Amino acid sequence: MATGAVAALVAAGPATAEESANNGYKGRVTARSGLLLRDKPTRSSRIVGTASYNSIVHIFCKTSGGSVDGNNRWYLLMDGTWAWGSALYIDNIGAVPRWC
Repeated sequence: MATGAVAALVAAGPATAEESANNGYKGRVTARSGLLLRDKPTRSSRIVGTASYNSIVHIFCKTSGGSVDGNNRWYLLMDGTWAWGSALYIDNIGAVPRWC
């Protein structure tokens, strides 16, 4: 996803009043060695950070991207910096994130 597209998503804000009240969607990182966060929803994109095992991350939305062990779903995370994490390694807490 291009930087301009991410900026448009940020400007759009949460989709519903319920999401606003709950600060969006949340998930728990299940990657034992930590989750690599990327600038695009693909394994070949630049690594921009990490999320520790068992940490709680805030999810803005989901999209289809590069496959990770057969799972092509990626979450746009909004923890400090906007970055993509493979949904394979994030368990949803509560509602499933909306599509980007």
